[in-house]
Amino acid sequence: MDIKVEAIPDYRIAYVRQVGPYGPNNSRAMEMLKKWAAGENLLTESAILLGVPQDNPETTLPENCRYDACIVIPKDYLVNDSMCQSELLGGLYVVCKIKHTAEEIQKTWSEIFPYLQSSGYQIDRKPILERYIGEMINNDLCEICVPIKPL
Repeated sequence: MDIKVEAIPDYRIAYVRQVGPYGPNNSRAMEMLKKWAAGENLLTESAILLGVPQDNPETTLPENCRYDACIVIPKDYLVNDSMCQSELLGGLYVVCKIKHTAEEIQKTWSEIFPYLQSSGYQIDRKPILERYIGEMINNDLCEICVPIKPL
């Protein structure tokens, strides 16, 4: 697994929120976002898409889990009323580039926590990100970005 530590900047985002069990509905939210972004000419080769699970399904009832499908937008971009917007605070992250399959995601989770324990970091209290940049969007690749801070 390809693991690196990266400082991710603050992002201004437009997003679609899905509330309910994580799974297929997350994909529908991302497709809605991509359709909107394509219509706004934002879905370019340099686009950055993010999937942001806001809740831990081990401590939050499935029907209350929130997932945001996001696209990074320029600071001066005017978002119309059909889309939510916000700021996502950056920071230090462990980033793992993987094939976007259930098997690879599970494998990543089983490897990332031992990596953190041996590298002198702990998880920071920010959302974990699924990041898709450029060619990743159409090639079933993503980066799992876990917020960290020194022990």
